[in-house]
Amino acid sequence: MGVTTQQWSVLGALSRPQASTGMSVGELSRYLIVTRQNLTGILDRLERDGVVERVQGSEDRRTKSVKLTAKGQKLWAALRPLIYGFYDAALEGFSQEDRLIFTTYINKLQNNMSAL
Repeated sequence: MGVTTQQWSVLGALSRPQASTGMSVGELSRYLIVTRQNLTGILDRLERDGVVERVQGSEDRRTKSVKLTAKGQKLWAALRPLIYGFYDAALEGFSQEDRLIFTTYINKLQNNMSAL
């Protein structure tokens, strides 16, 4: 569908209910564990394609929030089943318990790497 894995990560993060009013670039950067510099290029392309928009922050007018547009919400709705299918295929043969344990270990590894 012409979306990179980095772009789908951004779309997924912004599609969460907690992000319905948008996220600052800093919040999004921390959530996705990417640098602001890398995120800026991704956001520029997504904004150019009309799937995200940068809006003035509601609490602090000096900040910008990023949020999905209606087009972005439609794109995410179309992508979501494909992404879930991809992960289901990648985890074929894993029981529900295996998946939970795997996720626990990945989260531990991520936390340890973040602390380095």
